[in-house]
Amino acid sequence: MHALTFIIISLLVFALAYRFYAKFIITKVLVLDTLRKTPAHTLRDGKDYHPTNKFVLFGHHFAAISGAGPLVGPVLAAQFGFLPGYLWILIGAVLGGAVHDLVILFASVRMKGQSLTRLAKKHISSTAGITTGFAILFIIITALAGLALVVVNALNESPWATFTIAVTIPAALLVALYMYKIRPGKIVEASLIGVAIVTAGVVMGEPLSKTGFGSFFLFSKPMLSIILPIYGLIASILPVWLLLCPRDYLSSYMKIGTILLLIVGIFAVNPTIHMPMFTQFVHGGGPIIPGKVWPFVCITIACGAISGFHSLVASGTTPKMINSESDIQFIGYGAMLVEAVVSIMALIAATVMLPGDYFAINLSPAIFAKLGLHTTNLSEIERMTGETLAGRAGGAVSLAAGMSVILSSIKGMKHLMGYWYHFAIMFEALFILTTVDTGTRVARYILQEMMKFVNPRMGRKNKLLGIIVSSAVISFLWGYLVYNGDISTIWPMFGVANQLLAALALFIGTIFILKHTRIWQYGLITFVPGIFMFITTLVAGIDNILHNYLPKHTLQGNINTLLSIVMLALVIIIFFESARAAFRLRKEL
Repeated sequence: MHALTFIIISLLVFALAYRFYAKFIITKVLVLDTLRKTPAHTLRDGKDYHPTNKFVLFGHHFAAISGAGPLVGPVLAAQFGFLPGYLWILIGAVLGGAVHDLVILFASVRMKGQSLTRLAKKHISSTAGITTGFAILFIIITALAGLALVVVNALNESPWATFTIAVTIPAALLVALYMYKIRPGKIVEASLIGVAIVTAGVVMGEPLSKTGFGSFFLFSKPMLSIILPIYGLIASILPVWLLLCPRDYLSSYMKIGTILLLIVGIFAVNPTIHMPMFTQFVHGGGPIIPGKVWPFVCITIACGAISGFHSLVASGTTPKMINSESDIQFIGYGAMLVEAVVSIMALIAATVMLPGDYFAINLSPAIFAKLGLHTTNLSEIERMTGETLAGRAGGAVSLAAGMSVILSSIKGMKHLMGYWYHFAIMFEALFILTTVDTGTRVARYILQEMMKFVNPRMGRKNKLLGIIVSSAVISFLWGYLVYNGDISTIWPMFGVANQLLAALALFIGTIFILKHTRIWQYGLITFVPGIFMFITTLVAGIDNILHNYLPKHTLQGNINTLLSIVMLALVIIIFFESARAAFRLRKEL
């Protein structure tokens, strides 16, 4: 089948879901109040709490939640065939992920922009609050390490990509000063200036990287593993309006612009989906993902369908900047649907390649040889891109290759395949990095809240020493993992932990809805996807322990087993605490 058919179906489903389902939730279930002042106004401090234009905030929120998941996950899940990943993205985003983001964002806005930990303590129990705090810190540190490691691998020895991403920092500072100090409120003018600078960085990055100037942006993996945590530390300490929000906002132009360009390419070329709808690996035994299609397609594709990491942003930076409750649907539900579109684009980019070419890129030569498949166009793609692609596992390279194939198929673009490939690699790195800086800040919020139990003064959000110490601790922890680890030791743990967090957030959302509306049927909109994610991730976690970690008989395997058991135990505790609270409320209704 042709890719265009699936694109049109997706856009129609998402448009209907936003128009009707999201509207029902925000107006009937949550009941927004446009006259109610948001925390951005009542607690305005110019640092974390700051009223922000909804389009600027949409850019920040979308950039913050869109990490490696919507790009890499669908590419890896293509092992099962095109249809499993496609259906999971459609159903998961509409009924799970977008609802998850919308409800948590609304609940946090109603609770002064407080974190998921405080929401759990307030609406479930003190035990759930403490347990949630530990679970989130564990998840977010492993998440930041995994995301940063993808960026490090993408920028390693790549001055073009590094230069372009570096340009976004002064561009963001200039936009912030222009928008808030030089010409307050002139968002369009500031945006045009910022986009022009970022665009110049993209265009000039390629020729500059070939000159002596490019050596200034030629960093090794160890150097990048130190630079990124330092950037995360600075972005977490500076006022949110000065660097983090405008940088994410500007990055969103490139993210959404690139995806729109890919959509235009698909409309122009209408490529054929060469991957079968289902492969023989749906029953397990796949070379990329060892488990069966369920539960592992729901774990592999996270951010594009549903991701627990989103709840940290929806109860972290974003609720502190919401200007009006009327903006919540656009930002919470809308940004998730845009991310789902990104995931579908990534899935299509991977599956327009022939199966032999796809598996040759994502597997080592030794493993690929055992499949009995043969490459068809891979040699030609390598020649056109000027890169060796075979055996470069992880999803990022095959996604860039697929994107370059589609875009270079547009009339007159064939000779630019190498440019499109390197542009896609740089786009992926920028896409992921915006999640790292926001995640560091969110983790700082959570750690500060937990520090209140030890030292109330250090836990104050406006206490500079507490901000610096907590930011430094978080940056050091995930930076240490990046410096000493690799994808094989970090990413599998994050996959299960992230989706357990999604189940946890949906349970918290259920209790909030029951308390907020007093109509128990409304609680089903979060309870049903919450139960599905809980069971799915529990099965995947146990499968990982029994068939992935323990059989290795290594120290790292034993550590992963122990950490997985602890993570599962924490979420089970929260599940039972949530169930107790739900049954208690059900009796009261």
